[in-house]
Amino acid sequence: MVIAAGGTAGHLVPALALADALRDRGAEVSFIGTGRGLEAELVPGAGYPLDRADLRGLERRPSLRFFLFLWSLLKGSADCLAILRRRRPHAVVGGGGYVSAAPVFWAAMVRRPTLIMELDSHMGLANRILSRVADRVALSFPITGRSGGRYILTGRPMSPTLIDASAAAGRRRFGLSEGRPVVLVTGGSLGARSINLAAADAFGRGPLPFQLVHVSGRRDYEMVKNRLEEQGYDSANYHLLDYTNDLPQAVAAADLIVSRSGASVLEIAALGKPALLVPYPHATADHQRKNAEWMAAAGAARIIDDSTLNAELLGKEVGALLEDRERLTAMAAASASLGDRNGAGRIAAEVLRIARENRK
Repeated sequence: MVIAAGGTAGHLVPALALADALRDRGAEVSFIGTGRGLEAELVPGAGYPLDRADLRGLERRPSLRFFLFLWSLLKGSADCLAILRRRRPHAVVGGGGYVSAAPVFWAAMVRRPTLIMELDSHMGLANRILSRVADRVALSFPITGRSGGRYILTGRPMSPTLIDASAAAGRRRFGLSEGRPVVLVTGGSLGARSINLAAADAFGRGPLPFQLVHVSGRRDYEMVKNRLEEQGYDSANYHLLDYTNDLPQAVAAADLIVSRSGASVLEIAALGKPALLVPYPHATADHQRKNAEWMAAAGAARIIDDSTLNAELLGKEVGALLEDRERLTAMAAASASLGDRNGAGRIAAEVLRIARENRK
């Protein structure tokens, strides 16, 4: 099997979870990617070969990047065809995003079975194009107009580290004590500046009545660190990190999560955690708000608009929920009712099925 996924952790982590599920079922798996960013570290680190291709995202305006994109259409396609000829995969999987476009398209053109994963509640441009040629489209969320036929609702692939995560192990991993509530603040691998600033200003002054794990992202880390030091923050209870590979353990340890509402809401639900969600206002088709409303409708989350987010509001919301343990417990139960941990198994079974059908 060949999996094409790269770029952000949001694409790589589910792709690696699927790869693990396929490997557990006896399949040989390799990846196609750019060789840049997180994939250069995570894919080989998980024990999978990584074949590099010259792949770039779509650039719509005339610029140097636009010409590099045009070049990558030719060079990346040639790279992908060479990799497919050498690997001769029984199936090719697109993990979402621009990295999957050329590998899946050319695999379909040379009549290799293909499956693409849509990890959000809105189908991105690459997947909208690929859905016309792919044999199967695995959906993490129900999407209006995308059902039946080649579309299958599978849920999001969850990594074994998330499935096996526990509150006790998470507290040990991050040096958190028992008996005091834990709040996790995160904005994804790059971080979310509005959340970072609100959290630093809300919780960075004086002693904290709870323990805070704040994963700021590497971009904002120094800025947040300097801001906290200027305010004399409670370093014993305010744990600032730029990035962690053990985020599932942090989620498991948390009593409440403050985050954006990308497809990671499915991971929050898989561990049964209540959340304060701040949808990214510029997300394509406002899909982060749809994700947040999915959790909020079940009673598992509260939504804060990015435009209204500030230190005072965040502090008030977090404090109110931590003080109302009955409500927090009810939100956790609602979150757990939405959780689904078997997405990787369902998709792996479908990939193997279309591969066997093709061989026959």
